[in-house]
Amino acid sequence: MNLQSTKTLANGVEMPRLGLGVYKMTDRDETLQAITTALDLGYRAIDTAALYYNEEEVGEAIRNSSVARGDIFVTTKVWNSDQGYDNTLRAFETSLKKLDMDYVDLYLTHWPVEGKFVDTYHAIERLYDEKLIRVTGVSNHHEHHLQQLLVNCNVAPMVNQVELQPYLNQAELHAFCKEHNIGVTAWSPLGRGQILNDDTIVRIANEYSVSPAQVIIRWHLQNDIIVIPKSVTPSRIKENSEIFHFELTEVTMQEINALNRNERFGQNPDSFKFDF
Repeated sequence: MNLQSTKTLANGVEMPRLGLGVYKMTDRDETLQAITTALDLGYRAIDTAALYYNEEEVGEAIRNSSVARGDIFVTTKVWNSDQGYDNTLRAFETSLKKLDMDYVDLYLTHWPVEGKFVDTYHAIERLYDEKLIRVTGVSNHHEHHLQQLLVNCNVAPMVNQVELQPYLNQAELHAFCKEHNIGVTAWSPLGRGQILNDDTIVRIANEYSVSPAQVIIRWHLQNDIIVIPKSVTPSRIKENSEIFHFELTEVTMQEINALNRNERFGQNPDSFKFDF
């Protein structure tokens, strides 16, 4: 496994296992520098969203990169206030213009808005049929949301992006997704930094002579989770990518798995109050 390693999705598309998340990157120059640094280091996936208000910067950084567009996997998402069939199609067109691209690799429903998320996904299916996206997907969907889609859709979601970290390992949801050939991506994979000081994680990091963040990212990858850690600091972006020179033993993996306490640092999709 290396920085260019990919996961084969249900339709055969190869999705990088490690990418850069750009959530809360609002400073233009900082965002451009972070993406440029990541691409120069060998990252080949950038994860953005309409809500992040930085799709223009993502597109600009990619256009100015020496890496060909076809070698970069770009993800964006439709925000809650733009959901529903027609609204999603319009929102996608807006995102595509901001990115200044001909297509997006992966387009996600950002959150499952009740009464709308099925229609939203039908619009994503249409975008897939029209070859404007290469991969269909959703974000923050519990098993019951996915079940609704599976009985109503023609093309099953190929990716589900959810909060997933050692305190919330989503084992049951991951198993369900694996059964239905849905790749799982972890957002906030480091628990918004609040797990980096966990005693077990720190001890393991010392044992392997790596950082706590590197331990957690490696744990994700060995659990077959796609991971998109966010950072604007060049040294941190570099550190997050240097996780291929060591491997966690099965005993260590089980130690980290045992940290699960079903604790979220973000919203629960079933109780998230959508502000329109």
